[in-house]
Amino acid sequence: MEISQIPAHEWEHWVKENDAVVLDVREPFEWELGTLPGAVKIRLADLPSSLESLDPARPTLVVCRSGGRSLQAAAFLAMSGFDKAANMAGGMHALGMQA
Repeated sequence: MEISQIPAHEWEHWVKENDAVVLDVREPFEWELGTLPGAVKIRLADLPSSLESLDPARPTLVVCRSGGRSLQAAAFLAMSGFDKAANMAGGMHALGMQA
């Protein structure tokens, strides 16, 4: 299974083009440092128990600090029936945020 890698600087275009949801899987202390507009915030550890709050038919761009946790989360979503789960390559760090 291959997860789409969306370059961080293209996140906004990809979300608009795909009518996608942004899912931020960082920790609460990281969210306090800033998040993408409109992002749904679910910690990676809470994702399995929160799946019902997400729409598997809707494209989902997963975001974290540097791209590692979001790749794990996107792979989990894909295995859980989300046909269009993608990872924001480089995460918030690639956008110049310290979060």
